[in-house]
Amino acid sequence: MEGQPGIEKALSRRHLKDGDLVLYDLTSTYFEGKKCPIAKRGYSRDGKKDKLQIVFGLLCNSEGCPVAVEVFEGNTADPTTLATQIEKLANRFNLNRIILVGDRGMITSARITQDLKPAGLDWITALKSTEIQSLVANDRFQPSLFDERRLAEITSPDYPGERLVVCRNPDLAVLRKKKRLELLAVTEQKLEKIQVATQRTRARLNGRDKIALKVGAVIGKYKMAKHFEVTITDDNLSWQRKEDAITKEGLLDGFYVIRTSVETEAIATNAVVNIYKSLSGVERAFRSIKTVDLKVRPIFHHLTKRVKAHVFLCMLAYYVEWHMRPALAPLLFDDNDKTAAKASRPDPVAPSTRSKEALDKAARKQTDAGFPVQSFRSLLTNLATVCYNTVRMGADTTLTFPVITKETSLQSKAFRLLGINPGAIM
Repeated sequence: MEGQPGIEKALSRRHLKDGDLVLYDLTSTYFEGKKCPIAKRGYSRDGKKDKLQIVFGLLCNSEGCPVAVEVFEGNTADPTTLATQIEKLANRFNLNRIILVGDRGMITSARITQDLKPAGLDWITALKSTEIQSLVANDRFQPSLFDERRLAEITSPDYPGERLVVCRNPDLAVLRKKKRLELLAVTEQKLEKIQVATQRTRARLNGRDKIALKVGAVIGKYKMAKHFEVTITDDNLSWQRKEDAITKEGLLDGFYVIRTSVETEAIATNAVVNIYKSLSGVERAFRSIKTVDLKVRPIFHHLTKRVKAHVFLCMLAYYVEWHMRPALAPLLFDDNDKTAAKASRPDPVAPSTRSKEALDKAARKQTDAGFPVQSFRSLLTNLATVCYNTVRMGADTTLTFPVITKETSLQSKAFRLLGINPGAIM
């Protein structure tokens, strides 16, 4: 799309400046057809494994306002897209001092060394589970110390010049333990079916290679190979859980470690945690663009430029939505008192909370003014019934005059919140 670079540059001037935080994340969506050059077989975040994919990355400011989007081939690995975004920020947007915020799958150690450090940029990201295990093995922190505390800042010679913020969320620990037990149980159920197949009389499954192929598919699907000791013979299968490995992994349930190059004087420990969690703003944008409001998927275009234009227009539509939501919040299920919500959650590791006003509004399904609480989509559908009509005085005359549908009280309230006067277009 020819106008995209200019529009994105204008958005960056409005919403970004040197020293700002920039959020970056990536998602994929599926493609209908087989002729688009950038549609490739790749990891489908939508569960459409049989479809070709495209990948697109979104740059947002610290508040989640979208600034730029870029489309990549469907088999592009997340970290490899980082270099193009750094080039865009530095050269197209003329930003030399920014803090890039991305998840652990995006801002990896390799990307930090090869892309971020040479560009002189700071970062906030997180460690992978294997890296956290290494910290514990080297006595950089003791999990037992977090029984009564939520976070602590540490350093490690493996991450010179960086700060590591260790966080433990008890609620997340419960969820991870539950998930692991479920995966262990379903894996054993699948293995039992394979074992039965090795013992049946008809169409018996035999042969070490054939049995191993079936077993590998099961433990690979549920990523449970590390938790089972499997013995395979030509005519049988047996297994047992590695209880020590399961217990050892369970000690780190609920832990995550944020890593950053930003000094304490610039960003305090609690703020580092809040900033990393602000990536949820990009995830919220993806949900809106892909499913809830804008529905970028599925894509039917075959020309690369049209696919890119389609995604860019969806980003611009979300940009408009992002500005509309705070204004319309009194009529929506959205929290219109976010300051109070933040004040009620002094602990950055704790789950996000909503203000009392928002909870009351959701419970009543009604605003203080008596309007039914709306979703963003339902409110837009309601506003769409306001029509601009041109009335002709008679069949034999060209004399016409405009008439706008009479607004309901809900529509009038929404237009006032948006600062729009439909009658002004007459």
